[in-house]
Amino acid sequence: MNAGCCRASQVVDYFPTMSPEIIVREAKLEDYWEVAEIHCSSFFPEFSFPLDFLLRIDRLLLAMLAAILTGLARPRYCKRIYLVAVIGSSHDETFLLESEDSKMGGFVGKFSHKKGYIAGILTVDNFAEFLPRKGPGRRRRTGIAYIANVAVRENFRGKGIAKKLIANAESKARSWGCSAIALHCDLNNPMATKLYQGQGFKCIKVPEGAKWPQPKTSPDIKFNFMMKLLNNSVACN
Repeated sequence: MNAGCCRASQVVDYFPTMSPEIIVREAKLEDYWEVAEIHCSSFFPEFSFPLDFLLRIDRLLLAMLAAILTGLARPRYCKRIYLVAVIGSSHDETFLLESEDSKMGGFVGKFSHKKGYIAGILTVDNFAEFLPRKGPGRRRRTGIAYIANVAVRENFRGKGIAKKLIANAESKARSWGCSAIALHCDLNNPMATKLYQGQGFKCIKVPEGAKWPQPKTSPDIKFNFMMKLLNNSVACN
């Protein structure tokens, strides 16, 4: 095998017997570039250089700014976390990966299983930004968490990563005292709808003419609003 480097996403193919673990944790500052890269490649795959690079920079700065300002710009009860699914191993080993077809200027990469490799992302909060307001005063609802930006690297899909991310988001929601968790799913993405339904989410029929808030994406995208009740004694308001 000629010297070079191999993308970290090829590790499972090179070492299939290692059965790398999938660990879900909160994102750290050093994760944000990978988070931005997964977000952009999943939701904006049609973008090419230099637009894709500029979009990654934009998402990176937005994520970092949101992490810094969340505690300052919101009431104390409002919480938001970024979860990442990390492909790792219980062994603290570093491998030198070599491959001629992925050579990059002679740079030889190392893959540390202790650091891991981010394969999926998810955001969960309890801001109620995308939930219908309550009463004549249009008060924010409480007790309902919201999932957004669920994305898994293409070559790691079908391995249960999204399910693990969702399960951890639900656990976080329960710890915040939420009794339900909601999300919007693209109507043109039946695989995602099937995934969420398999995790217990139900499609909620939006009343005719109701102007419920939706994610700020292309106006051509239509969404299913989905919700799941959590095993919790706290009621939705």
